[in-house]
Formats: sequence, C-alpha cells, structure tokens
Amino acid sequence: MNVHLIAIGGSAMHNLAIAMHKKGFVVTGSDDEIQEPSKSRLAKHNLLPATIGWDINRIKKGLDAVILGMHARADNPELLKAQELGLKIYSYPEYIYEQTKDKTRIVVGGSHGKTTITAMILHVLHYLKIDCDYLVGAQLEGFDTMVKLTKEAKIAVIEGDEYLSSPIDRRPKFHLYKPNIAILSGIAWDHINVFPTFENYVEQFKIFIDLIESNGSLVYCELDKEVKKVCESAREDIKKFPYSTPEHKIENGITLINSKSEDISLNIFGDHNLMNLNGARLVCNQIGVSDKQFYEAIQSFKGASKRLELVKKNDVTAVYKDFAHSPSKLKATTQAVKKQFPNRKLIACMELHTFSSLNEDFLKEYKGSMSLADEAIVYFNPHTIEHKKLKAITEEQVKQAFGGSNIKVYTNSKSLLEDLLKMNFENKNLLMMSSGNFDGIDFKELGEKIVG
Repeated sequence: MNVHLIAIGGSAMHNLAIAMHKKGFVVTGSDDEIQEPSKSRLAKHNLLPATIGWDINRIKKGLDAVILGMHARADNPELLKAQELGLKIYSYPEYIYEQTKDKTRIVVGGSHGKTTITAMILHVLHYLKIDCDYLVGAQLEGFDTMVKLTKEAKIAVIEGDEYLSSPIDRRPKFHLYKPNIAILSGIAWDHINVFPTFENYVEQFKIFIDLIESNGSLVYCELDKEVKKVCESAREDIKKFPYSTPEHKIENGITLINSKSEDISLNIFGDHNLMNLNGARLVCNQIGVSDKQFYEAIQSFKGASKRLELVKKNDVTAVYKDFAHSPSKLKATTQAVKKQFPNRKLIACMELHTFSSLNEDFLKEYKGSMSLADEAIVYFNPHTIEHKKLKAITEEQVKQAFGGSNIKVYTNSKSLLEDLLKMNFENKNLLMMSSGNFDGIDFKELGEKIVG
C-alpha cells in the first residue's frame, strides 16, 4: 500500500503515519510546518518530508490512499491534485475505520474522560497480553505511539472525538467508527464554533449511538442525565450497561475501592476517575475480561498524560497538571483534588485557551466551576483572542463569569508565575489546568521549585 498524508505533522496524523509504516506500508507526507515532538518522531522512522510546504508533485496516480488532516485547508494544492486524479481521499477517522472494519471496535465517546477511559482499557489489555489495535489522544506509558494498526489484532480500541473529521468532511470523527462496543461518559456542551446550541451538540451523541453495529453493546454513565436520556432511548437491539461511582474510601491520600470484600488500592483518585474506571471495567467485561482480572491490572494504572497527572510532591504539598478546560472538567478535577486532600488548601489555576472558553457568550458557562478551590486563578492571553479573531474580553468579565470571591484573573504569564513562586505551599496543593501551557510555563520546573 502506498499512502500519502496531507498535514502529516499533526498529533494524530504523525502517529498514524508511524503506525502504517510499522505495518509495512510505503508512507509519504507533507506539511507547511512540523513542530516537536512530531518532527523528531517522524525523522526517527525516516518519514519526515525532505522539504516543508505543499508540493503537487508528491501526488501521483500510484497512490492507494491520500489521508487529509484537519490542519490542511479545503483549497490545499495537494488535495486539489488528488481530487483531479480521482484518488481515494480519506479523513484520518475514515482511514482508521477502513483499517479496523473487520475487527471488534470499542469506541470511547463523551465530552470528558475519553482519553482516560481509553487509556484504562488499553492498560488492562496490555497487562493481560491481549493484542489490540488502538487510537488514543495522549502518549501513554508503555506504548510507543498513539496509534497502532496491525493485521493480526482482533480488537481495536478507539478514542472517539466529536470534533470535525477533515476540512472537506464536516462529520464528527466518532460518527465514522461504527462501534461494536460503545461507551459514553458524559455530555457537556463544547466546541461552540461547530455546535452552536446545546441541542445541536447533544444530537451528535444520539447519532453516535444510532451508529452502533447491530446487536452491539452500550456502556454509559447513568449519573449524567443527558447521557442517561439518550442512552435509554437507544435501539432495542443494543445491550445497555449503566455505570456510576464505585464504593470507595480514602486513607492517607490513597483511594481504595471495594471489590467482593477486598480493598483494591489505586494510583488514581477522584469521583470522575472512579466513574471512568467503572465504565472501563464494563467495557472489558464485554470482551471476556473478568472483574478479578480487571482489578488486578488496574492497580498499576497511573493515569493518562496530563489527566490529573502528578508533577511533584512531598509530605506537605503536591503539584498536579490536568488537561481540564471546559466547565464540567474544571469542576470535576478541582473537586477530586479537594476531596483527596481535605486538610490541605487548594490553589487551582486554569487557562482560557480554547475557542469556546475565550468566547464572550460561552464564559457564563463557567459559573461556579472553581468554587471548591481555596484560591482560584484564571489566566488568558489577549493576543490569543486576537489570533482566534474573537471579540475581546476583560479581566472583570472573566471574574464575573466565574463568580465567587476566590477568583483572581491574570493576563500576563510571567506575573502569574512570579506570584505562584512567592506563595508558601505548606499544607497546600497546586493544580494547573489547561489544554495549553499558560504561554510557556514549564510545569516540571514549577513543581521542582515549589516542592523542592
């Protein structure tokens, strides 16, 4: 197979390129910019384009497939040439389906928890030496790539993102995977630039459920009222498995869950993570993994990258980083750290970084999302708002939107870092939440300086 990837430098795209290369395909690619770590990882496998930029001479009749990444535009010259030649053009979710259509596909959907649930399932299968293909949205410990495609594996575990498939395919990615086993973790309005109303957003999950293969299975969080509503009204031929938070206790900062009168000690914590764990367990049951096997394997799971990830700790403080940026994620993550360490104060920092979070009309959705923090800090960069061509917002607007007397707003990353380093963190935890990095804050270095 000869395959060419337009916009090969993307997070998912470069991992897909490596996966296909490992499968024995002839892989080429192009992009107008390739950043780290994509650049080094592509170079390691001799997949880095010789020159940066688009070149129509790379598109030839012998190509079996052209895969189009989201970073490219609809008028991309290589795409136009591929269309002119009548070549088969796929979005990357379409191609993932093409490569896994004869396997049992497990698809993890939901506004939050997707990466963690996918990571949990993969960790358990890896521990039990059950071979599988996969697509996951973060680099996981013990896994070389974020995508694996093989001829041999009978199972594929796919993180089902609801964002758009490609510049010429406006369907949400998770509509293309047609699961045999689906899990839905939660529905909380996001991506308002694509889904302008909550009703329109919820509709995407209804479509996802309706695309489950005949006599498939649906695992869902019954504590989320929207999820419960759309899942309970699903087709009659779909087997349904609701889940909630398992019984648990916290001892000396360690979470233990009860399984058949035996306490299972975990590396992870927080109600949200425990719900994710329960969902992952039910999914694994569908492919023959017993509860006993699941619990034995999950004890060594340390979490997915940037998902309530411990940066550094000592006896009196801990620094965590998390990908949280939407209101529901902020609330869940803040609550998790506060509940795990009830005797410590919590300094919670979040960055408004995504299109939705920086949108003036969406800001009100953040009301009360950080109310459990003892001190809540919100950071945004006005230049990011300009770059996204959004209407400017003020510090006062942000403060009012979040509500509460514990909110402090920063627009200068350097000032935020200086003020954090001046604080006394004895019996306090620090939680840094963003899909970015607060414009250049090195979390590891920050953790070292705070914890020592």
